Amino acid sequence: MRIMRRRGWEIAESRVTPEAVAMRRRGILAGGLALSTTALIRPARAADAPAAAPAAGASGPLNQTYPPNRAVTAEKAATTYNNYYEFNDTKDVWEEAQKLPQRPWTIAIDGMVAKPRTIAIDDLLTRVQLEERIYRHRCVEAWAMTVPWTGFPLSQLVKLAEPLGSATYIRFQTEQSAKFMPGLDSPFYPWPYIEGVTMAEAMNDVAFISTGMYGKPLPPQDGGPIRLVLPWKYGFKSAKALVKITFTDKRPVNFWQALVPDEYGFWANVNPDVAHPRWSQARERLLGSDEMVPTVIYNGYGEWVASLYTGLKGEKLFM
Repeated sequence: MRIMRRRGWEIAESRVTPEAVAMRRRGILAGGLALSTTALIRPARAADAPAAAPAAGASGPLNQTYPPNRAVTAEKAATTYNNYYEFNDTKDVWEEAQKLPQRPWTIAIDGMVAKPRTIAIDDLLTRVQLEERIYRHRCVEAWAMTVPWTGFPLSQLVKLAEPLGSATYIRFQTEQSAKFMPGLDSPFYPWPYIEGVTMAEAMNDVAFISTGMYGKPLPPQDGGPIRLVLPWKYGFKSAKALVKITFTDKRPVNFWQALVPDEYGFWANVNPDVAHPRWSQARERLLGSDEMVPTVIYNGYGEWVASLYTGLKGEKLFM
């Protein structure tokens, strides 16, 4: 059967079927409509050839609890337009990032826990339940993307760590490998990259640890092999290449807060009515196109996370 395709300029890019749909024949919610994939044809393969096993951390069943209500961003756009200052301060880091080894990889868990430990990523993956979630991602620079992440709820990692009851925050630290990350040579930045969340935020089901995207292992330029994903917050809160997770009773000072405290704070929740000191947050550009759309408070996840901030009116929640 011959499949007819229109040329690229005949339709808007926003109407192109997302790769996650075409490759895995799943229904996703985009713009409030379910996209059916039942009519897609599976590529033929030899009858006696076994299906290839998914790479570690790359695959899991789709969890549709948190519909993105937006089309999935093209994989090429999401994997070639990246903020990653450990490599350089442009958006073109993806080729350079390939040099960062993804195995072996270990994560230290310390601080206020029953027993500090270091765990290899592949050991960790045997102790959690992997799934896929399609989340919106919102950068404070006013661009946005929608990504099918594979991983597990952050709460699962918290339970494995066995924190003490006195721990009220979690501090995340990212990889520092000067051999592969030339951006670390810059004396301007307060390395290492640090991020932090409250225990309440960490235990909220929306908080996620990602080890894959688009059904593949998480690429190094997007934070591989393991990163934090907090879709209701500005993207700089989602620390990449995690190597150390510390439970503490002291509020962490994050990387951008340490660098520019007048522009960035601890909470960093999305609010279109609170502008960055140098630009508006009212609208955002959808990555892979020039389309501008209105920004939504908590990036559209307020139904599940807004209650975390009750009684915090004295805090600068939206910077």
